[in-house]
Amino acid sequence: MSNKKKKKQSEKQELKEKNEILEQDIIKESSNIEKKFYDTELERLSIELVKLQEWVKQEGLKVVVIFEGRDAAGKGGTIKAITQFLNPRICRVVALGTPTEKEKTQWYFQRYAPHLPAAGEIVFFDRSWYNRAGVEKVMGFCTDEEYKEFLRSCPEFERMIIRSGIVLIKYWFSVSDEEQEKRFQERINNPTKRWKISPMDLESRSRWVEYSKAKDEMFALTDIKQASWYVVNSDNKRKARLNCVSHLLSLISYEDIKREKIEIPPRQNEVGYIRPPMTDQSFVPEVY
Repeated sequence: MSNKKKKKQSEKQELKEKNEILEQDIIKESSNIEKKFYDTELERLSIELVKLQEWVKQEGLKVVVIFEGRDAAGKGGTIKAITQFLNPRICRVVALGTPTEKEKTQWYFQRYAPHLPAAGEIVFFDRSWYNRAGVEKVMGFCTDEEYKEFLRSCPEFERMIIRSGIVLIKYWFSVSDEEQEKRFQERINNPTKRWKISPMDLESRSRWVEYSKAKDEMFALTDIKQASWYVVNSDNKRKARLNCVSHLLSLISYEDIKREKIEIPPRQNEVGYIRPPMTDQSFVPEVY
């Protein structure tokens, strides 16, 4: 073996060892946090999210937040944590299903474009156009040419919507294979969560390395200056949610809008009103 090949192998081994050490450090840092602290901190951040929402509405901002990552990485839980106290008329979640036969014949980004925000709106994409760079590529749901064209056009598509005035934020939720398996087992054994696991999820487990390669290539070509990818370590769900919400708030400058004091008016007088008999109505049985 030539010295050049030996050196290359040595560098690869050294890089592999560094990555393994880094992964171990991340796992150590992911120790759990107390639920009481989590609830208190999430409530504080939720108040800030409401302030952000009102600022977006007043200033006519247009915001898109993309959530991508492996199956069971915690995207859905984080979106729920963010949106639980927000006005659905201002902040909406988009989670598109399988494209129809008609949509399959359209320009790839066409089915996503109608869901982009108008002034004063925030849109959260629970998976997005990046399906083509992940599941479609790995599972063979698109051709090689379609995949390559997506990687060519995606940065330009994103630059175009950013130039139109949209704030674009992209999150990738990273989960270890051990934690993903643990969450899959929990879903299988919990009747209230069984709907969350599908044959496609199980297939993703058997193609872990292929998904890793697809993600690496996606990052290499779509992690652009105008719209960087932000990676969220999600082995610890509570930390992941708090870290993501805190980071999201830091990316958009906003102010607390001063509101006028609200006074509840007195109830209207009931002169001339007679309530119909309660026996004419059907009531829900009081089982509890």
